[in-house]
Amino acid sequence: MLLFELSFPILVDESKLYFDGIGTSYNNSLNIKGGTSCSLCSYFNSFSAGKYRKYTLAQNITFNIKIQGFAEIFIKRENGNIITSRLIENSKPEALSITFSIIDAKDGEIFYPEISAKSDCQIFGGSYETKVSSQRDILLGASFCTYKREKYIISNMERLRDFGLKYSIPLKVFVVDNGSTLPETLSDNTITIIHNPNCGGSGGFARGLLEGVNFGCSHIIFLDDDISLDTNVILKTYSLLKILKPEYYDSFIGGAMLRIDKPNIQVESGASWNAGNLISNKSNLNMNVTWDCLFNEIEEYTEFNAWWYCCFPMDVVSEENLPLPIFIRGDDLEYGLRNMKHLILMNGICVWHEPFENKYSSFLEYYIIRNRLVDNTFHFPDWGKAQLKKAVWGQWRRECKFYRYKNVDLHTRGVRDFLKGVDFFLSTDGEKLHKEIMAAGYKAVPMDQISVPFHYKTYEASRTTKLSILHNIVRKLTLNGYLLPAKHIRIVSMAQVTFPAAWRAKKIVFYDVTANKAFECERSWGQAVAKFFQVLGLTIQIDFKYNKAKKDFLKRGNEIKNIQFWSKYLGLDKQ
Repeated sequence: MLLFELSFPILVDESKLYFDGIGTSYNNSLNIKGGTSCSLCSYFNSFSAGKYRKYTLAQNITFNIKIQGFAEIFIKRENGNIITSRLIENSKPEALSITFSIIDAKDGEIFYPEISAKSDCQIFGGSYETKVSSQRDILLGASFCTYKREKYIISNMERLRDFGLKYSIPLKVFVVDNGSTLPETLSDNTITIIHNPNCGGSGGFARGLLEGVNFGCSHIIFLDDDISLDTNVILKTYSLLKILKPEYYDSFIGGAMLRIDKPNIQVESGASWNAGNLISNKSNLNMNVTWDCLFNEIEEYTEFNAWWYCCFPMDVVSEENLPLPIFIRGDDLEYGLRNMKHLILMNGICVWHEPFENKYSSFLEYYIIRNRLVDNTFHFPDWGKAQLKKAVWGQWRRECKFYRYKNVDLHTRGVRDFLKGVDFFLSTDGEKLHKEIMAAGYKAVPMDQISVPFHYKTYEASRTTKLSILHNIVRKLTLNGYLLPAKHIRIVSMAQVTFPAAWRAKKIVFYDVTANKAFECERSWGQAVAKFFQVLGLTIQIDFKYNKAKKDFLKRGNEIKNIQFWSKYLGLDKQ
């Protein structure tokens, strides 16, 4: 049975993700100069021997390679010790197979091929296989939730169509279009376009889940709409599912997130909720580096995998066990906390995604706090009134120091809506609410529409200023200069602004360098005082309503997780 094929730098121009060696290059084939070696001890092309030994029934693996030239091919352990080797000399492309055992592979250990070229060699492809027969039937569903991201979604659809033509894998792709901008004529035997009301990520993925149930899928993969996907990842996921040991049939298979702008840098491979203070595992690893690839295979505590790529069995889905209708931010982690028992992660299962520091949306302040409270109620009930009030006042201080007074409104509204309990979600039109929340936040506009004088339009976010100890003391005692006369206009990073960058500013321009857009905020003592009393009133509400709201969610939470709710929420009951 085919496990996965060798990958090459076609989608991204980072050769060390695939191979390493002086004198090695790729141009429709992998070319190795005579007298040099090429190692496949890489993120995509090494073999996760320890994890295949632990999670699957495979014991012996066959490495296939199509090669032309005179070379010796080794299979090595991660410490460099040789497991087996074979000499080949071909004047034309020929297939070669080498079988090796993984029975003694250590947890998290990888094995890898290395090609020692005696003459100039060309490699035209390769793969890993096992003789273990399929243990169960798999009908794989893949569900994208998209909203006006044609740039990404259409290219991913095209790759999945090609994938369907190449492999005889039972795969059904559901593209849930919350923006209703994709023509249904794009549907075919593999891909189905589904127009959906804009009920956010949770609404889109819930719809994909329901479609997967109706189609009879055994497993479903949730994917973000703004990713770049190598379809070999789908093949690797499918083959894993086919040969899992029975005790791991309930496993989730997670995909790591790599940066789309720096394709070798990993952002996350599994994560923990930590009461809302998220912990991203294996962040900032450089997957061009062998040591980081080895470290990446070591398992650590995880609680969920984000839905940029997450595969799970449909057995966990029932009419009473659907996602929460929390629109965006927190739906994936809550469903993972509720249902995930094992998470399998391994090198080569990933997507490329835009980094989060390149994204900032003011309106998210509402969803972040509201959904954090909902998720904590179900999965960390000890998080109480004291922690919430600390978070509310901390947010007030932060946003006022940056003059982002609208964010305080969004934050307090999120808390108030949580305090309304389950009835809020039962009675609220999510699409209408989202429009209100979007309008309530700061909206970025093209930089030429910003009102600051031309000579100020110099990007300052990357400025590194070493502050003295005395300056830091003065800055903190004066509330970041709030108690001193304002004298600066600052242009700072929209997503990564720091307090020193806003020191004694009378106006701050929050700039998104990738989109060349910005919004501006101006110091206002009146606004700061008004928001103080707003938050003070909220803390009084927290004292009286917080515990009652938590009890309501714990008692009646199933009312917003079941098929009856979602059918009405998505308008399916009227179809």
